Amino acid sequence: MKQHHISFKNAWRGLRWALASQPNYKIHLSLSVISLLAGWMLRISAAEFLTIITLIVVGLTIETVNTAIEETNDAIDTRWRADIGMAKDVAAGAMLMFAVGATVIAGVIFIPKILMAVAI
Repeated sequence: MKQHHISFKNAWRGLRWALASQPNYKIHLSLSVISLLAGWMLRISAAEFLTIITLIVVGLTIETVNTAIEETNDAIDTRWRADIGMAKDVAAGAMLMFAVGATVIAGVIFIPKILMAVAI
């Protein structure tokens, strides 16, 4: 049980570091809060809320892995290297691909609700 406690403590330390040092985390969390507030204000369904929450969690997870890949590669060599640059670019590409998909899904959920609210 003590090992699990230490692992949990280390995980929280890593997440706190990422939040404090990575601007993309702050952007992601700000957009997440806006999405949740918009969902509440537009009265999206429970299933839609679960979709938004899933997108938030998956997005933060991908951003965490992207950050870990960047930090690991920087620890390997701080000089520019094509192989390290490609690893970083691929990790960033994964986050970009997710962000585009999440934006499309959020649009499908929110745009009809916004249009109905404006029409009233």
